[in-house]
Amino acid sequence: MLYSFFTMFLSRKANEGLLALSQEDAMPISLRQLAYVSGLGFGFMSGAFSVVNILADSVGPGAVGIHGDSQHYFISSAFMTMAVILLHMFWGVVFFDSCEKKRWWSVAVVVLSHLLVSCLTFLNPQYEGSLIPAYVIMFLMGSWAFSCAGGSLRNLKLCLTCKDKDFLLANHRPR
Repeated sequence: MLYSFFTMFLSRKANEGLLALSQEDAMPISLRQLAYVSGLGFGFMSGAFSVVNILADSVGPGAVGIHGDSQHYFISSAFMTMAVILLHMFWGVVFFDSCEKKRWWSVAVVVLSHLLVSCLTFLNPQYEGSLIPAYVIMFLMGSWAFSCAGGSLRNLKLCLTCKDKDFLLANHRPR
């Protein structure tokens, strides 16, 4: 999370410098875009390391499920990896928005929820003890990130029913 803070701070300074040198009146990348891309990048890297560790476990020595261990190691690890990838994206959006608006309590919530989800893996091999709370936190953080990004229930309803005229696919014309 400390790295996210420095990334946001450095990118803000870089955008201000680029704006001063540029002929354009707008910044080349918005803070919301940077938060999304940064969070998704952190999530993919976390997922890649998680998958590599799981593949290393599958090679051996030994086999998962012997001596009374759970047979659901690989599928539960896949679901936990998916949750952590999405959580990193949501944490990035909420973290950047909180830093921009100087809501330090929100930054603390992001850091503490990150710590909580990381510590939930200590509950394995009781996978329901780690997966269910991780997915509850993912749903809550996803809703919060959607709100931080400017989303609302009205926008979601218009998008899902395809009634929004400003939606990209609604105005698509074949070439």
